[in-house]
Amino acid sequence: MSQASPASRAPLDLETLRRSVSDGAIDTVLIVFPDTHGRLVGKRVTGHYFLDNCIEAGTHGCNYLLAVNIEMDPLDGFKLASWDQGFGDFAMKPDLSSLRLLPWQQSSALVICDLMNDDGTFVAEAPRSVLRSQIDRLASQGSHCNIASELEFFLFNTTYHAACASDYRQLPPSSDYRIDYHVMQPSRDEPIMRALRQQMEGAGITIESTKGEWGKGQHEVNFEYARPLGMADGHMVFKQGAKEIAEANGKCITFMPKYSSNEAGNSCHIHISIWRGEENLFYDAAAKKPSQYFGGFLGGLMKYSRELCYFFASTINAYKRYQPGSWAPTKMAWANDNRTTGFRVVGHGKSLRIENRMPGGDANPYLAFAAMIAAGLAGVEENLDCGEAYRGNAYVDEKLVALPSTLKEAAELLEKSELARRMLGDDVLGFYVHTARHEIAAFENAVTDWERVRYFERI
Repeated sequence: MSQASPASRAPLDLETLRRSVSDGAIDTVLIVFPDTHGRLVGKRVTGHYFLDNCIEAGTHGCNYLLAVNIEMDPLDGFKLASWDQGFGDFAMKPDLSSLRLLPWQQSSALVICDLMNDDGTFVAEAPRSVLRSQIDRLASQGSHCNIASELEFFLFNTTYHAACASDYRQLPPSSDYRIDYHVMQPSRDEPIMRALRQQMEGAGITIESTKGEWGKGQHEVNFEYARPLGMADGHMVFKQGAKEIAEANGKCITFMPKYSSNEAGNSCHIHISIWRGEENLFYDAAAKKPSQYFGGFLGGLMKYSRELCYFFASTINAYKRYQPGSWAPTKMAWANDNRTTGFRVVGHGKSLRIENRMPGGDANPYLAFAAMIAAGLAGVEENLDCGEAYRGNAYVDEKLVALPSTLKEAAELLEKSELARRMLGDDVLGFYVHTARHEIAAFENAVTDWERVRYFERI
């Protein structure tokens, strides 16, 4: 993040798409949008149909897609969409700046849509709309955000179908031992990792680096920074594409925050800085130190991130990642280049930025980015100060405030959050709290393997 922003570049412009459809190089366009679970959902149309009918008018999708669980079961109690309202349609309006090739799919392109109401307004509950509102707040102040996510995942020497058939037990990792920064063992995975680096470039997603991570078969990918909407779009396309590329190579990938109690979790570290023109507002060039704006922004993250934690960790499993000595944070603290804290400050001069280590691999990037911007701006507006940098091992410091330990606790904090209410409005806040409570109820009604092993014979 040493510059104001990389040059804005559309992954695929409309004229190139027209030529590609005309000469047969592209025959299919995926029209998709991000749902609340951090998945891309939508439909496929022919290239000619997209050009003739969808560029301006877009298409439609059932509004139940924002009111389902991950199994696609319609959930009760939403104002936005319900059986009582007949589960009508949302308009899906293509954002042509997101149009891109999908090199790992045959003759295909993809465009990401905003969800629109009948009156032409954005569907406020949609994750992309939530992020747009925070980007607009920055723009109204003459500022913009540079942001980058880092994703970790485990790679297994088996397919998704085989993993499902085995109930996801005893999956063979792609390496025999921990491979953090190793270059030998990850070479065995290089056909897939190289495909990720090269084919994502063709989809308009620039990967700075890939590396082995701390777990067996665990890898990390670092994206080149961008503006929030483009970064979130690329993040989503990467996750889907990485799974498809792995499957094509007879393997599978998981971004699950904590797939095994014996392994490290998968993180989604987020790097952020706020700019005005060519100036990084986090850095006071005259004083050659972090600025007052930086102190306020980080102060807001420190004050509000706990109550916004749902947007960094939205699943039951996410909270099992927060374990001492696991490389995931457990306490609210910030420090300079200290991986035991929730916020790690890195970079120097114009590259000064804040790394949020709270989100896991399940994080919905639109919601996570929006929450960081909202919390940081609140800190600036309230003239907060982040205080002194923490020194030491935050894992063992009992004086520090702990992160939420369960999704239930996070949902309760979110419901009580006045910042979230100002950021989202009553209806949108209620929508996400209700979504969380459906997931909590589903888990509390489930019988787990842990219970069967513990109680089947011995109780």
